[in-house]
Amino acid sequence: MGSHPPLDESHSPSKEELARAFVSSRALALGIIKEVASRIVGQEEVIKCAVAGLLLGGHVLVEGVPGLGKTLLARTIASSVALRFNRIQFTPDLMPSDILGTHVVQVGQDGQPLLAFEKGPIFANVVLADEINRASPKTQSALLEAMQERQVSIGNQSHPLPTPFFVIATQNPIDNEGTYPLPEAQLDRFLMKLIVPFPSEDELLEIVLRTAGGGEQAVQVVAEGSEVLRAGELIRSLAITDVLLRQVVRLVIATHPEHPTAPPLVKRYVRVGASPRAAQSILALAKYFALLDGRFHVATEDIRRALLPCLRHRILLNFDAIADGLSVDKVIEELATSFVEKTRSR
Repeated sequence: MGSHPPLDESHSPSKEELARAFVSSRALALGIIKEVASRIVGQEEVIKCAVAGLLLGGHVLVEGVPGLGKTLLARTIASSVALRFNRIQFTPDLMPSDILGTHVVQVGQDGQPLLAFEKGPIFANVVLADEINRASPKTQSALLEAMQERQVSIGNQSHPLPTPFFVIATQNPIDNEGTYPLPEAQLDRFLMKLIVPFPSEDELLEIVLRTAGGGEQAVQVVAEGSEVLRAGELIRSLAITDVLLRQVVRLVIATHPEHPTAPPLVKRYVRVGASPRAAQSILALAKYFALLDGRFHVATEDIRRALLPCLRHRILLNFDAIADGLSVDKVIEELATSFVEKTRSR
C-alpha cells in the first residue's frame, strides 16, 4: 500500500511533496479500478466513476436492470480498500430503524437493565442501498439524511458514521410497480447518476466463461481508509483556470429554461434546471479525471466527460420531451457540444 503525507499540515507542502502525493493518489485510484475491473467485465466508465465517488466522498446512484453486477461493484470496491461493506435490501415495509439502528434494553454488569443503542447496517464504510426506490419516502429520507449529515440522530444523541462513508444506491428502470421515486431534492444529494449498460456479445461471453467455474476472482487490498481520505483531499486541490471554471458555471446556468442564455433545446424541453451542487460535482469529477490522466490541472475534456453523470439526475424534462421521445442524456450532449465549442473559441 502506498502512502503520502497529508495535505493539511500547518506548513505549505513543497512541490516535491505535492508531486509524491499526486503520484501516490493516482496509483491508488488506478489500483482500485484495476481490482474492480478484474471482477467486472466491461463497464469501464461506470467503474471509474464509482471509484470517483469513494475518493471524492460523494454518493452514487446506479441505474440498471437486474444481473449487471451492481452489488458486485460495491462489494469489490469495499474489498479493494479493506473497508466494511453492508448491503441493505429496500422493501416497502422497511422502517428507518431497520437502517439507522434503535435503542434496546440490555442487562448491565450490575444486573440492572439499561438502554443501549444498537447500530443499524448503515454503520459501514461502503453501503449498498439496493433498489432504494422500493422503500417508503420516510425510510428514504432517513437514509438520505444520514448521507448528507454523516451522522445518525436517535432521540437526543447523535452517532457519527464511519469514515470514509460511501453509499451506492441502485434503481431498476424497468419495474415501477410498488416503487416510490426519489424526490428531486433527494436526487440532488447524489454526486452522480450512472447508467449500467447491458453487456455486448463479447462481454456477455466473457461473463459466462468467468462464472462457469463458480468461483470469484480474488481481490487484493490496495489501500486503507485513511489513504482514501488523503487522496480525496489531493484531488480537490488540483488546479482549474478561472476561464474554465466560469464556463462550467455558465453551463449550469444554461440548464435553466427561464434564463436568457439557455439554448433553444433547453427552453423547449427542460422543466427544471440543475442546482448549484451540479457545478460542484462537475468540478470535483473533472479533477478526478485529470488525476487519472496524470495531469495537475483540469482540461476541457475532463469537464466534458463529467457532464453526463453529474447532470442527468439534476435536469427534469417536461411533457414535450417525453412526447417527442427525447432523453435527458440527449439534452446534456447538446449542452456539452456547445460547452466545448465555446471553450475552444476563447
